[in-house]
Amino acid sequence: MHKLTITLSSCFFLFIIWIIYLANTGQQSIFFDLVRLIPYGDKVGHFGLFGMLTLLANFASKFKVFKLGKVNVFWGTAAVVVFVTLEELSQHFMPTRTLDIYDYTADMIGILLFTWLSSTLAKINLTRRCN
Repeated sequence: MHKLTITLSSCFFLFIIWIIYLANTGQQSIFFDLVRLIPYGDKVGHFGLFGMLTLLANFASKFKVFKLGKVNVFWGTAAVVVFVTLEELSQHFMPTRTLDIYDYTADMIGILLFTWLSSTLAKINLTRRCN
């Protein structure tokens, strides 16, 4: 089961890398066309893509955490936050992209919501292992 989770996470990450590549090089995609059809589709896309990546990364890392002060932080969440932050900031240097605080906000809201979902699933998983 863990190998499947790692495979799904890796494939989804590669999909996001491909979408970023298309956007960075100014290419078109059916995904971009679909996003334009949905009100606030770009923000919904940011929310969903990076939220789902967070959930998959947390599953793949078996919900492992580290302490940041008094707070437990999932390794998967931390990795996605770093990736998203660097990716969004890199847009400032791309002529085909626009650095947008609202995109970053949508990313972070997705990451936070799916981290909460990860936390809930981790507790359920722990409860099942203890019983």
